[in-house]
Amino acid sequence: MFGQANVLAQGEAAFPPSVEDFYLPSILPWGAENSYWFTKITAMVWIAVGVLIIFFLASYRNPQLVPTKKQWFAESIYGFVRNNIAVDMIGHAGVRFAPYFTTLFCFVLLTNLFAILPFFQVSPNSHIAFPAFLAVISYVLFNYIGIRHHGFVKYFKAALIPPAPWYILPLLIPIEAFSTFIIRPFSLAVRLFANMFAGHMLLLVFTLGGFAMLSANSLLAPVSVLSWVMTVALTLLEALVIVLQAYVFTVLSASYIQGALAEEH
Repeated sequence: MFGQANVLAQGEAAFPPSVEDFYLPSILPWGAENSYWFTKITAMVWIAVGVLIIFFLASYRNPQLVPTKKQWFAESIYGFVRNNIAVDMIGHAGVRFAPYFTTLFCFVLLTNLFAILPFFQVSPNSHIAFPAFLAVISYVLFNYIGIRHHGFVKYFKAALIPPAPWYILPLLIPIEAFSTFIIRPFSLAVRLFANMFAGHMLLLVFTLGGFAMLSANSLLAPVSVLSWVMTVALTLLEALVIVLQAYVFTVLSASYIQGALAEEH
């Protein structure tokens, strides 16, 4: 973001920023000039995966009865997700899904957090591909669990055929199918993507807007300070959104699994 601001201040970049700013070039020194297969976004995803693996392995490498700070922090994250998401949403049966929910929550939280970290300043989840992939994982999981728990026929019969008079079933069955198997993963992905995309664009516009006003007209120079103050305020708001969206994504995934396990199926 600030690299773009420097370029803008030197009069070398267009304003306002566009969607194309999200399509970054490859960071590798080799390959085609327009290669997008390993960009800054891809690197951040691998960094997030590596950080989480190293953190939890280091925290539990030598567990103590009186936990160390790392162990306490890791156990606190797991305990929060297990008790406040898995058990609250699914019941006692949700404990077996706590490792998945903890991994999902931590991964979404960390990749969201990149949006406000210096030198990163963009979240991989501001690209629809990553939220879509996470949504597909939850989608496949809740359908697999439902089929395994109830059986193929019983699961899909309950998912597609609601308790209603037979003469309105031709109308309700397509609605139920569309809602369960298309809207759920679509809304799960788009909610996360839209929030992170919008947050990044707002920060980008106010940051670069300050430099644009500073370099365009001396009369607008005082207003540029206000633009940067708004950037700081929006960064604090974005920090709240980052945590909230990680929590919402995990809670919704848990609610879909709870629905798949419900005895109505």
